[in-house]
Amino acid sequence: MELLLDPQAWIALATLTALEIVLGVDNIIFISILVGRLPVHQRNRARKIGLAIAMLSRILLLLSLAWIMTLTDTVFELADVDLSVRDLILIAGGLFLLWKSVHEIHNSLEGEHESPQATAKATFGAVLVQIAIIDIVFSLDSVITAVGMVSEVPIMIAAIVIAVLVMMWGAKSIGEFVDHHPTIKMLALSFLIMVGMALIAEGFDIHVPKGYIYFAMGFSVVVEMLNLKLRARFQPASKRVRLHKKIEEKNA
Repeated sequence: MELLLDPQAWIALATLTALEIVLGVDNIIFISILVGRLPVHQRNRARKIGLAIAMLSRILLLLSLAWIMTLTDTVFELADVDLSVRDLILIAGGLFLLWKSVHEIHNSLEGEHESPQATAKATFGAVLVQIAIIDIVFSLDSVITAVGMVSEVPIMIAAIVIAVLVMMWGAKSIGEFVDHHPTIKMLALSFLIMVGMALIAEGFDIHVPKGYIYFAMGFSVVVEMLNLKLRARFQPASKRVRLHKKIEEKNA
């Protein structure tokens, strides 16, 4: 009850919820790209399960705060850099993001040489396993940020639950938008490469301000939105030109 009547608790909840949503945007994009390789009728269920996994992994990590804080203890030293378990997880997660993003970009540019049966076989289970792996990485980063901002575990859990519910509400729309706009998908994969590099840098104790990353992402998104609007404006005109040429060819 004391938390419910404390204005600072509500401010902390609102701030942390907004931060969790921002930190979860790249997670939504990653999930949207992964589920895009599933049959259409399975995508919405995969999105919800993927985000549920994200919520569960964050809550489980929050409930083991003592263990999380020990992850900053040095395990060994490499090139005069002290590496902890947390650092190793961030580096491994960053490498996984780089590999997965480059793999998806290659498939988008070169095309996948797989039969429909092979594509269907890389189904639900494989996609959920990849979602679970990346959720653990994003959860660790998110939870450590939450621990640094708020000291009350109930506020952290409430912020995570609210953020994931918001993401569940918007995930389908985001996924469909990414599917229908290939350039957005390429931009999203480029974001994931940037996030992967930032995670690796963080693992080696090179701190890249998150504001720089979000500014770069936001600026790129604004430019791409302008490009989409410009293409939508000129697309009807190009269709009319093609139709006019067809009519002329038919009359000739």
